[in-house]
Amino acid sequence: MSTPRTTGAPDDLDARPDPASPWAPGLRGVTVGMLLLVALNAFESLAVTTTMPAVVAALGGVELYAMAFAAPVASSVVGMVASGTWSDRRGPASPLVLGVGLFVAGLLVAGTAQAMGTVVAGRVVQGLGGGMLSVALYVVVARVYPAALQARVFAAFAAAWVLPSVVGPALAGFIADTVGWRWVFLGVPLLAVPALAVLRPALVRAGAAPPATDPTRLAGDAATSGARDTAPGG
Repeated sequence: MSTPRTTGAPDDLDARPDPASPWAPGLRGVTVGMLLLVALNAFESLAVTTTMPAVVAALGGVELYAMAFAAPVASSVVGMVASGTWSDRRGPASPLVLGVGLFVAGLLVAGTAQAMGTVVAGRVVQGLGGGMLSVALYVVVARVYPAALQARVFAAFAAAWVLPSVVGPALAGFIADTVGWRWVFLGVPLLAVPALAVLRPALVRAGAAPPATDPTRLAGDAATSGARDTAPGG
């Protein structure tokens, strides 16, 4: 039987039994906002594969072609590490807001670039922001959703990556052929900012509530357990 949440967070769900679904009233908007951010991050990670030949044809700089793919991957790792540490110490609100801000800024830089080097720079900033927001979203799940619902939310995150992998390249090609390659970058902020706005109540709640399952500590727990199991006599 569900029991009322007593975290003291400023949300009307605190006075009700735990919801039975991520789509329950009070969580529906949070779920939609998070899935939209995940899908937009996935779309930009995959759609650029289709768009980059048009970018090089317009701006030149073919020697930077591979860097446009490798640079955001490297910067996203930095963003993930920074966001995990920050979220563990201060909560996920600030790293998520900064992550979305950097993600959007990188897209704007790449979408308005007049040289391939600027595109790469924008992609670095975009990757840094994408890494930060992805980890912060996992911490939001741990702090806002009951433990019984967290696996369902993570499964929805996986689905939000699968759909862009199927339709993203074709959609990016269509956009590049019709309105221009720049809008593959510039169109995403039009959805990312409203998605963050929808998440604002959840960020307030996540900052006030203790983590139900803190994902930034799971790796450490697993490592400790593994070391104990493999020690002599463990």
